[in-house]
Amino acid sequence: MRDNLNDLRAFLAVAEERSFTRAAGKLGVSQSALSHAMRGLEERLGIRLLMRTTRSVSPTEAGERLAQRIGPHFVRIETELAALTELRAKPAGTVRITASDDAIKHIVWPQLAKLLPAYPDIKVELSIEPGLTDIVTERYDAGIRPGEQVAKDMISVPVGPEVRFAVVGSRSYFDSHPVPRTPQDLLNHNCITFRQPTRGGIYAWEFEKGGRELRVRVQGQAIFNSSLQSLDACLSGAGLAHMPEELAHPHIATGRLKRVLEDWCPYWSGFHLYYPSRRQSSPAFALVVDALRYRR
Repeated sequence: MRDNLNDLRAFLAVAEERSFTRAAGKLGVSQSALSHAMRGLEERLGIRLLMRTTRSVSPTEAGERLAQRIGPHFVRIETELAALTELRAKPAGTVRITASDDAIKHIVWPQLAKLLPAYPDIKVELSIEPGLTDIVTERYDAGIRPGEQVAKDMISVPVGPEVRFAVVGSRSYFDSHPVPRTPQDLLNHNCITFRQPTRGGIYAWEFEKGGRELRVRVQGQAIFNSSLQSLDACLSGAGLAHMPEELAHPHIATGRLKRVLEDWCPYWSGFHLYYPSRRQSSPAFALVVDALRYRR
């Protein structure tokens, strides 16, 4: 089959050029090799395709019909191959990433907003999912989660600095509630809690000070599975919230939120992009990973 395709391509060159010499030059082969290939093709097909004289060569009726029928197909094949070559040089395609809403807002999108205008053929689909997702089963190219949540068999790339959480409340909340001095004091407060999407339980707020670690199972009337929803509820005075420092900082700076227990809030591993080690990296995916990679 491969010999037939090569010989048919050579035949089309001879039929177009009407010369073994010019066709051989076009194909980059010797004239004798081209002549031998044409004789072999005619023998396999059992029909003469070319009329040869000492001064010229031209297709027979059967050769003319074959050239008209197969010529357009070879043109399309060459066009598609050229397009693939262009794609290899010009990154294109869709990259699917799953991440939490705060990671997309503060880390992923700011970097992609700078990358995408330069590569109009790259599309990035961002799916907001607070829990750990099986990116292989769900056919995502990558996921973004805190570093300690990434499985050991995944390639992990840091995409943000270390994360510090903050316990915050609104002015209106503290107008009628005392300021907690220790993590245990939170048990007497109305706290905006977070349901863990993977395990389904309510997240116990984690603290550390002087090597002492505490997990406080706070209680409250409002339960969310999104940091952005928790922020909105906290700003409205619904209770105390525990969220990434970066998310709360703009509102702390303006005085809308008051931070408490800051000396009990350590730094944790930041967000990491992860993907299977066996994944075949496309130029588009490699560009996205490089754009999101955290550089100190």
